[in-house]
Amino acid sequence: MLFPKKKVHRVTDISAAYLKEQGIEGLILDIDNTLTTHDNPIPSDGVARWLDSMRENNIQMIVLSNNHGPRVEPFAKILGLDFLAEGKKPLTSGFKRCSAALNLPKEKLCIIGDQIFTDVLGGNLYGCYSILVEPIQPEHTAFFKFKRFLEKIILFFYHEK
Repeated sequence: MLFPKKKVHRVTDISAAYLKEQGIEGLILDIDNTLTTHDNPIPSDGVARWLDSMRENNIQMIVLSNNHGPRVEPFAKILGLDFLAEGKKPLTSGFKRCSAALNLPKEKLCIIGDQIFTDVLGGNLYGCYSILVEPIQPEHTAFFKFKRFLEKIILFFYHEK
């Protein structure tokens, strides 16, 4: 449940062709450390072009974040995406709401995020495809440092798989 289906450096490394090969028609996207750095209102380099590529290939997208509306809404609007804030990942309720909003079954959805214990675990519990991206920048709080330490242990075994 803690292993992603695929691991990449950045979200922009994921091609529409790869997603289509996996039967993916919709993306559930995390924000912080996936599409931009924490609390940054500007998407990272290449994200806008990547989103355009997904749109050109008829891949639907929605933002699912555990963050509050005042953080998520303006960022999602910049990207032209619908969103669900306070998603309570890894619980599956947010994933279900995204599935309903996109009108796609879970088997045709992919979660893309930077955290194993929220994005990957939640997506795997729900039954959708999961792609883990490397965090754009390190976090500085003790809580995140501890989570990243645990993720390194999990990823050691993932690479052994």
